[in-house]
This record gives sequence, C-alpha cells and structure tokens, in this order.
Amino acid sequence: MTREDELRDLLNKTAEGFAHYENNPSTWLTWLVYLLKQLEQQATDSNTIHQQLYANTLAMLQDAIRNRMRTGGW
Repeated sequence: MTREDELRDLLNKTAEGFAHYENNPSTWLTWLVYLLKQLEQQATDSNTIHQQLYANTLAMLQDAIRNRMRTGGW
C-alpha cells in the first residue's frame, strides 16, 4: 500500500467517523473548521514560509467548493 493509499484510507475512516458520530452533515462544519485549523498549525509549525502556501491552499479549496456548488461534482 502506498503512502497515498494509506492517507486515503485514513481520510475515509475519518469521514466514516464523522457520519457515525453525527449523521447530520450540518453539524460537521465545526469539525471541518477544527481540522483545517489543525492542518494550518501543522503547516506553520514546520516552516513559517508554509503559512502563505497554506493560505493558497485555502483559496484553491474555496475554488473547488465553488465549482462543486456550480457543477454538482468534484
């Protein structure tokens, strides 16, 4: 299993955990924001230069979400 496969499996299990803990998706926002905050902390703890890279990643995520809302697909 590759590292990407391992990460994908971990993320799949995390998504299942969200749904198992609370099956109403509207309650997931708090946890998604928490996850993003933790990812930001990890990015900036390792290298302060990564702060701008993380901000760029958030902008790309925003674009991906906009596209999802417009097209209905990822």
